[in-house]
Amino acid sequence: MNRYWSAANYLTVAQIYLQENPLLREPLLPRHIKPRLLGHWGTSPGLSLIYAHLNRLIRRTSAEVLFVAGPGHGGPAVVANVYLEGTYSEIYPKVGMDLQGLRRLVRQFSTPGGIASHVGPATPGSIHEGASLATP
Repeated sequence: MNRYWSAANYLTVAQIYLQENPLLREPLLPRHIKPRLLGHWGTSPGLSLIYAHLNRLIRRTSAEVLFVAGPGHGGPAVVANVYLEGTYSEIYPKVGMDLQGLRRLVRQFSTPGGIASHVGPATPGSIHEGASLATP
């Protein structure tokens, strides 16, 4: 459980900060870091902890569970978890469970044409009602 939670937290941080070198196989350089950082780390470890334990409960008891999270900026944590469990790659095969897929995952987070910094309709398994409205 701890290794899964650590992996989810790492993938969350990688989505927020990295555009290259997602496994840190070479020393971290400025060119590996995204120029514009979006997504909040603060909510992410808690979301991943709950997600991991709910998955454990589901496997042990076959419970029918609905994970509810506000859209906020917890998007990278939810995406990290659906990636780790394989759901993300099922829906988006180009984001596979290999180095190239991981690189694509971190690069597309919060970038134009990529995925939003919040839990949005592109997040597998998410349900949405209404919209966020900006006021002038």
